[in-house]
Amino acid sequence: MTERTPRMGIDAQGIETGAELFWNLDTAPLVEQAVSRDEGRLAKDGPLVVETGKHTGRSASDKFIVRDAETEDSVWWGKVNKSMTSEAFAALKADFMAALKDKDTLFVQDLYGGSQPEHRVKVRVINELAWHNLFIRTMLVRPEVEDLAGFEPEYTIIDLPSFKADPARHGCRSETVIAVNFSEKLILIGGTAYAGEMKKSVFGLLNYLLPVDGTMPMHCSANIGPKGDTAIFFGLSGTGKTTLSADASRTLIGDDEHGWSDTAVFNFEGGCYAKMIRLSEEAEPEIFATTKRFGTVLENVVMDPETRALDLDDSTLAENSRGAYPIGFIPNASEKNMGPVPHNVVMLTADAFGVLPPIAKLTPDQAMYHFLSGYTAKVAGTEIGVTEPEATFSTCFGAPFMPRHPSVYGNLLKERIAKGGVSCWLVNTGWTGGKYGEGSRMPIKATRALLNAALDGSLNSAEFRTDPNFGFKVPVSVPGVDSKILDPRETWADKGAYDQTAAKLVDLFNENFAEFADHVDESVRAAAPGSQVPAE
Repeated sequence: MTERTPRMGIDAQGIETGAELFWNLDTAPLVEQAVSRDEGRLAKDGPLVVETGKHTGRSASDKFIVRDAETEDSVWWGKVNKSMTSEAFAALKADFMAALKDKDTLFVQDLYGGSQPEHRVKVRVINELAWHNLFIRTMLVRPEVEDLAGFEPEYTIIDLPSFKADPARHGCRSETVIAVNFSEKLILIGGTAYAGEMKKSVFGLLNYLLPVDGTMPMHCSANIGPKGDTAIFFGLSGTGKTTLSADASRTLIGDDEHGWSDTAVFNFEGGCYAKMIRLSEEAEPEIFATTKRFGTVLENVVMDPETRALDLDDSTLAENSRGAYPIGFIPNASEKNMGPVPHNVVMLTADAFGVLPPIAKLTPDQAMYHFLSGYTAKVAGTEIGVTEPEATFSTCFGAPFMPRHPSVYGNLLKERIAKGGVSCWLVNTGWTGGKYGEGSRMPIKATRALLNAALDGSLNSAEFRTDPNFGFKVPVSVPGVDSKILDPRETWADKGAYDQTAAKLVDLFNENFAEFADHVDESVRAAAPGSQVPAE
């Protein structure tokens, strides 16, 4: 036994195995194990490069929650949270335990989900792959070495990519399964080598547990300004959540998952998980630098087999190529992964319809409306004939990870915004001058200038107009920003086409919000966009 080996082993959890157990290995020995076991290769500048096989993203349709007395009335059942019977889970668990018995080697990490001690959960993760163990050690919060001996897990994740589920026996959909049992405090992941399933399982766990004591779990990035002012950035993948929070002038709390308690905004994680495809050193220097560091794990990034040079522009293996790295790799990261309660809440959207302004100020009711809507837009696909952007609504900017009804999180957000007098902003990082294919991407310099004005408070004193379609306030002019870009209609050559597109987007918002209407106050329903179209 070493100082990294806890007194409470996996045998005390009823797990029997003859495997050699590697407990709480640090980065270097885990990289060594991964390379020696042919799980990955080192790139020329130090990162570990791995491939995840056919699963290069989450398998949302293969995730299930056990439906029992604990979850029957607390989980938002439906297309997002699909149920599994206790009997099916028991069969799945028995087969997982049998699979563990046959392993020669297992890697175990004892970690925290959550950086604020009074709001964190102790998680034990058991892996058959060394690089998976390195990934989750990188992504979660690492206990001090002296705390490991007495570590007693509250929840356990077992991740076996080699395990193949049987839909008939296990009550699932395919050979891939992510099964969450809140009563047994056990999460089983099989049939996928995509490491992000572990990370998001812990996020889902905290999203279930924290609202009970009034703490707001959030799919967001967060940073702190020089005056101690915290900002949080909600946004779906591709909206700029990681990019905009990694600001050299502000201290990074984290890039993806946070809690908002009475006293702090705290990171759920100890690492970052950034998209790598077409990463630009000029636009994102802090993140780009992590691709040249030992300790970074690069998933599905193409590498020259001889020179070990990376090609971040090559999407042969995946469009969703990713990099996991300790948050300390970002030069100005928060030492404790925490900051004060926020001054500003920013909701990011990449509007491919080219309708939304680059920035708008929201009332608390409008903030709750847009939070529950969780809007962004995907660009047209590569299929012949597909030319229109596609609206995407993911409630709370993270529907796949929200076990409880969205109104639980929406009401928490509204209460905390009102209580703290927080300024709320909607920022469009998508298209201007027309929809995707006709207009152009919003200049990142303009986005940063507008954000800086919002975060330093100067934007609050600007002159605002009311958007005729969405009803929120839009600045008329901001120093250093072309005023024309602030009014999206003026950037379109065909004003009539803008009006039609805007009316279409308003209808999409209203259709989507119908399922939430009965769960919110009248003031939130009144914050919905109208269908008024301005005259030419």
